Amino acid sequence: MMTPSQGAGTLAVPSSPDLSVAAEDAIYRKVWLRIIPFLFICYVVSFLDRINIGFAQLQMKQDLGFSDAMYGLGAAVFYVGYVLCEVPSNMLLARFGARRTFSRIMVLWGLASVGMMAVSDATHFYVLRFLLGVFEAGFFPGIVLYLSYWFPARRRAAVMAIFFAGVAVAGVLGGLVSGWIMRDMAGVMGLYGWQWMFAIEGAPAVVLGLLVIFLLADGPAQATWLTPEERSFLLNRQSQEALRTHHVSAHSLAALKQALSHRPTYLFAFIYFALTCGSLTLNFWMPLMIRDFGIKDVVQVSLYTVIPNAIGAIGLILIARRSDRRNERHGHFLVCTTGGALALAALTLHPSSLAVSLGLLSIAAVLIFAALPIFWSLPPGLLPAQTIAPGIAFISSVGITSGIVSPWLIGLVKTRTGNIDIALYILAGLLLLSGLTMWTMIPRKKHHH
Repeated sequence: MMTPSQGAGTLAVPSSPDLSVAAEDAIYRKVWLRIIPFLFICYVVSFLDRINIGFAQLQMKQDLGFSDAMYGLGAAVFYVGYVLCEVPSNMLLARFGARRTFSRIMVLWGLASVGMMAVSDATHFYVLRFLLGVFEAGFFPGIVLYLSYWFPARRRAAVMAIFFAGVAVAGVLGGLVSGWIMRDMAGVMGLYGWQWMFAIEGAPAVVLGLLVIFLLADGPAQATWLTPEERSFLLNRQSQEALRTHHVSAHSLAALKQALSHRPTYLFAFIYFALTCGSLTLNFWMPLMIRDFGIKDVVQVSLYTVIPNAIGAIGLILIARRSDRRNERHGHFLVCTTGGALALAALTLHPSSLAVSLGLLSIAAVLIFAALPIFWSLPPGLLPAQTIAPGIAFISSVGITSGIVSPWLIGLVKTRTGNIDIALYILAGLLLLSGLTMWTMIPRKKHHH
């Protein structure tokens, strides 16, 4: 009986003739239409469950008596569980397959998100946020790994951009829906508005988690919707990139040890840490920043968050496509991180115009969000083949410790100074450093058609 990890890539791969560009595009379009829209919906729902804590703070802090520092710590605790469990989760995906791994993650995560409505004190808040991190761990690096089964490196930035657009779309949906739920559902059945928000926005993750089993294939070898020729072509193309061998030992401790002995693994982890410090600032603190612009109504605040997120979603796709088309990563990444840093720093000038403030937030959102898919197009092609699964998970888990540092730092700064200016300067500096590290220390590798 074939295990999922075997089926994903360890079958004998028949040679396939070179296809025309149009024929290749048709195969990848077929794959894209089959797996990307569904995974995109899953990712939007999952990320909405992660960022709705930013909208909840508009009411939850007052209702439960939390300070900014306490709330920032609660937001950060999520990432403790996330970091601890991310590498094991990705190694389990390599061993047991994407369907079972994604289903487990989404069902447990959705249940924990719904459970947030039961929070009544700080202890409940911290415990549930920790469990949310444990349950979600591995979802994003699992998607990065899963997409490497299907798409070659030269096509990956544009594909990854779809998922980072999902981050912005989740922000748009959160802006449109969360404020309305919190205002108009407040008091229904004796519950706070934020309790209804957690219940309504958490439930879809459970449903989607059950559907994963039926709608996804673990890899090209199990994709019954492909013709034998299409399946052979995909497996052959992936083997040419030396990606297929990592399924053999990707779940072993030896593969993890080898990943940890590879210098670029640590460079990638630092770059991702610095980058996500900036992106998480936008995801978590944007509602509060907009309220500080002088907008007090919770629905108006949530609606204004739609503007930077919508502009960010469109812009990041265009920039990532340009990066794919030019087959260039380092320069695009440097421009995005430098521009994003300058936009964040400019927010500390506290423009008197709401339009200028939203403009700066939008510029920051476009550039910082666009840097993410450009970054994630690189590790699968630059890490040793058998270390890709644990390597990606390690990069993601170390990088995402920014989720522990960033909310805590900003909450602490805001509690002590009354604003987040000092934190924004620190985050801008980290973004600049991430771009310079990529430019000077990560090798350039051209990906051919």
